[in-house]
Amino acid sequence: MLFDSSIQTEPDYSHERELMARGARVVAGVDEAGRGPLAGPVVVSAVVLDASAIPPGLNDSKKLTEEQRELLFEQVMATALAVSVVVAPPSIILSRNIRGATLWAMAQSACSLGLRPDRVLIDGRDVPMGLPCEGLALIGGDGRSVSIAAASIVAKVTRDRMCRIMDCDAPHFGFAGHKGYSTPQHMRALVEHGPCRHHREEFAPVAEAWERVRGKVA
Repeated sequence: MLFDSSIQTEPDYSHERELMARGARVVAGVDEAGRGPLAGPVVVSAVVLDASAIPPGLNDSKKLTEEQRELLFEQVMATALAVSVVVAPPSIILSRNIRGATLWAMAQSACSLGLRPDRVLIDGRDVPMGLPCEGLALIGGDGRSVSIAAASIVAKVTRDRMCRIMDCDAPHFGFAGHKGYSTPQHMRALVEHGPCRHHREEFAPVAEAWERVRGKVA
C-alpha cells in the first residue's frame, strides 16, 4: 500500500494513530541512510515509538544538524519500545544492487525488532518482500511520520559513526567528512589512490577507478 497525502511541514503521529484506529497495536517506522554514496554501507533502522514518550523535535535527519541528530538519537534509544539496525555492506550492495540491498535491509530490520509489528511504515515508494506484517510506503515519510523520522535519525547517526571508523582505516579518503559521497576531495582521492575495500564496486566512478588500476597493473 502507498500513502501519498499532502506535504506536511513536520512529522507527527497521525499515520500511526490512523493505523491503530484500524486495529494495529504496534506500528514501526523504517528508513535508510546511505543509498547515494560511493562507499560505505547502507544502514537501515526500524523504530517502534512509545506514544506517551515521543522525543520532541523528531524530523527528517537531513533537516537536522549533527548535534541535533546525536541528541535525538540518544533520546530515541532511551524511550522507544523497540529499535533495530541492519547494515548492508558493499558486498551485499554488489550482490543485490543498491535498491535490492536497501529493501533487503528494510525487511531484516522490521523482522529484527524483538517486538512483532502489526504494520510497518516505510519511507519511499517501495514495500520490501519478507516483512513480518503488512507494509505501507509513505513518500517523504521521514518528514511526515515521527516513527520514520526516528528511524532516519538512528540510521544516519549509526552510518556517520561507521564512516568515522572507515576514516581511521583509510584516512586518505576523508570518509569522516564527506561520508562516502562524491565530493571533489573524494573523487581526487579515488583517482590518486584507487578504490579501497569500503568502496561500492558497481558504482560508475568506482568501477572506472578500478579499470584505471587494472590498466596500470596490466
